[in-house]
Amino acid sequence: MEAHVREYINYIRIEKGLADNTIAAYGKDLRCFVEFAAPLKLETREVTRGHIVEFLTTLYHRGLDSRSVARYLVSLRAFFRFCLLEGYVTEDPAVTIEAPKFRHSLPDFLNVEEVDRLLAQPDVTSISGLRDKAMIELLYSTGLRVSELCNVRVEDLQLEIGCLRCIGKGNKERLVPVGKQAVEVISEYLRGARPEFLDGRSSPYLFLNSRANHLDRYAFWRILQEYGRRAGLRKSLTPHMLRHSFATHLLDRGADLRAVQMMLGHADISTTQIYTHVVEERLKQVYKAHHPRA
Repeated sequence: MEAHVREYINYIRIEKGLADNTIAAYGKDLRCFVEFAAPLKLETREVTRGHIVEFLTTLYHRGLDSRSVARYLVSLRAFFRFCLLEGYVTEDPAVTIEAPKFRHSLPDFLNVEEVDRLLAQPDVTSISGLRDKAMIELLYSTGLRVSELCNVRVEDLQLEIGCLRCIGKGNKERLVPVGKQAVEVISEYLRGARPEFLDGRSSPYLFLNSRANHLDRYAFWRILQEYGRRAGLRKSLTPHMLRHSFATHLLDRGADLRAVQMMLGHADISTTQIYTHVVEERLKQVYKAHHPRA
């Protein structure tokens, strides 16, 4: 089974061109199932529906929630579909297993005042502070995923027209508008801070660390959390929370759902529709707080 998993990972990397983070998630889930199957000495063709159900049950016993268990099932379904196509199994043992039911939680987001407080934190007189300010402005201005933000190249920017070329999940390309304030800060960063980070070296990436390598998402996550603490935000700040804020604020001001879908890079509009629930929930709160008969 390990050999089949390796073959499947190569397939989704080379033939399907999935993003590195997606490939890593599939690999982690499938290795977990291989570890479960090892004591049972199961080969791929011997896996039954009952084995998969038992595996999912062990995940619940380990304290995983329904959303996480559903993700493991998605990975197993994809793997066994591949095995069926390749002839490694004669029937798909995962096809009839229903996904766990879970409540769709509303995404956390910052209000406009909180975003303003966050953006006021970086010290733009230092090169690292100017870089951080540019990254946060760009993230909130475009709603990029953090991996997309860290992988932005200088050539992807068209600051004169306020536009960014982004390569998202599945290597899909999209164009995203960039706001005026973000353009101004990025321009300042390009003129002053980025040459200092390069220090005579070269890099195609926009945002750099002290070694002139592109800043990775874990480093940016830690940076963002520190600014969130300085801003006095009650929430544990993540890059994705700024993505949620971007979408919520657009819809709150009357943006078209399809346009927001395109900017976020969602393949399915149902993924974008979660933000309409956020706006509806906010309207209910305003109604209850201010209507005399609420």
